[in-house]
Amino acid sequence: MPATQSKHDVFQAIADPTRRSLLRLLADKEMSIASITECFPITRTAVNKHLQVLSDAGLVKRHKIGRETRYKMRPEPLVEVTEWISYFEKYWDEKLDALMQYVESDDE
Repeated sequence: MPATQSKHDVFQAIADPTRRSLLRLLADKEMSIASITECFPITRTAVNKHLQVLSDAGLVKRHKIGRETRYKMRPEPLVEVTEWISYFEKYWDEKLDALMQYVESDDE
């Protein structure tokens, strides 16, 4: 496996609601594992496993300060998700246009 390729698919990583919540939490600030665990009704081990999946997908970065490990979101891998979703926007736009035409023609 090339060094630049992540171990986990970004889509797989964000599929879990807890991991999506972790990303939201870490979007604006760097936090320790202890601080993160306080925000969730799951064990520290479970939080750590979720963070590992996010880290393997390149969605969080971690670094040690003394004995403490701190985490922060890395948004760059989410570009893949954005590009995938934007491909389908044309279908949503077509459906919304058709709905608007239907609603407007029904008024007359």
